[in-house]
Amino acid sequence: MDRAAEDALDYEMMARAIALARASGRADEYPYGAVICRDGHVVAESMNRVTADGDVTRHAEVVAISSAQKALGTVSLDDCTLYVNAEPCAFCSYAIRESRIGRVVYGLSSPHMGGVSKWAVLTDEDLSHAIPEVFAPPPEIVSGFMAEESEAAIRDWSPLAARVLERRRLFRAPRGVAVVKPARRGPGERLMAALRRGVFDRFGRR
Repeated sequence: MDRAAEDALDYEMMARAIALARASGRADEYPYGAVICRDGHVVAESMNRVTADGDVTRHAEVVAISSAQKALGTVSLDDCTLYVNAEPCAFCSYAIRESRIGRVVYGLSSPHMGGVSKWAVLTDEDLSHAIPEVFAPPPEIVSGFMAEESEAAIRDWSPLAARVLERRRLFRAPRGVAVVKPARRGPGERLMAALRRGVFDRFGRR
């Protein structure tokens, strides 16, 4: 896929994630939405379901990951991209790493909760060095994408809550888009990726 096509796809999928975030707010959930796509097609999507399910683990990203794994019949989502309106928290980031999502695109940064700017779970290389049978290298990360639109979704959900969040600096709209690309994967990592899917995932991950 060329750069222009990838940009167009990113805008389409992030707009979809933001629409889900708005729907989540209208459903008395926190305004978060997540979309997972592969080869330009939506595999799974979700808004927050914490209130609906009475379960604090039902973050939009985690629900979408679970649905994507079921839809694709595999725990490994290394050829998928996750779009979410705000930086995934540490909890969601660990699920992203364990499901090996290859690319993460988000709008707002989360300096106090985020799995990049606070806890660095998404960018941590120790996981993949220590347990390469389970963890792939860190994903490509695109931050600040459609940040203004993401911020507007939270502001429209609750202007009062948005002011409190801003005062506490819980979310931040970065200046511009930043891309963190992982190191190029050589033959050894490509072989390990095949082994993870074809061999190691058969032990305790099916």
